[in-house]
Amino acid sequence: MINHSIHWLSSGPIQFPKLPFGSVGWMLTGILVLSVIVSILEQTTIGKKQQRKKRRSTTKKITVPRRTLRNPKTDEAILASKLSDLSGAEFERLLALYFRDQGYTVHEVGVGGNDGGVDLVIIDRRGEKTAVQAKCYADHNSVPVQTVRELVAAKRNHDCILSLLVTTSDLTRPAKKEAEQFKVDYWHGGLVEQKLRAWGKWQPGKKVPRQASIARSDIMKAHKEVAAAATSMTCKCGALMVKRLSKQGEEFLGCSKFPSCRHTKTI
Repeated sequence: MINHSIHWLSSGPIQFPKLPFGSVGWMLTGILVLSVIVSILEQTTIGKKQQRKKRRSTTKKITVPRRTLRNPKTDEAILASKLSDLSGAEFERLLALYFRDQGYTVHEVGVGGNDGGVDLVIIDRRGEKTAVQAKCYADHNSVPVQTVRELVAAKRNHDCILSLLVTTSDLTRPAKKEAEQFKVDYWHGGLVEQKLRAWGKWQPGKKVPRQASIARSDIMKAHKEVAAAATSMTCKCGALMVKRLSKQGEEFLGCSKFPSCRHTKTI
């Protein structure tokens, strides 16, 4: 028995049956390769997301205009205010007063609202139109290049040939380069003050007469009283009259029972 075992071992190395590397083997190899590729792609995606998060956290926030419109000043108060004490809408109004006195026809297309890149359209005696964008910014808040691009694009919407950017601060270097490239004229803070002082009507620090303030408040009060009276009016049919807008954008009083009653009144 022992001799027979020795003879079997000495007969040579053990021969295992060869397994064919067929479709199953290739499929297993493909799965392994795909899993490695997916793992690499996932790690790359995670890395990109982390980089984007870091960029967002380190991105410098753009400063916004220093003041917003709350209680609008009268023209007299605007002419007696420092530029640093004006809201954006009040600064636009100051420029409108200035350009009118220089002989321009002025359309206040964006005062106090969404201007779309243009605040004023000024027309000289020859009929030449200029799109004006006004930025009432603090000294450290320079106008970015995007504002120049918006003005260049928006002036076409108002059929303007020229464009002017007026700011109480200054333009960034890229914004100046863009303005020169697209022939956008611009006034920085120092030039604005110089022009307004030469005008003579802008006198910062001047006391506004109390009568003017009282008259303004009386006018606003009267408007409110008229509006309140208008909303309490009744139609000839006995129903309540309500404010409506015409196709031309004008307000009028219409019967609340419209269309069964079409009675209207002007405001």
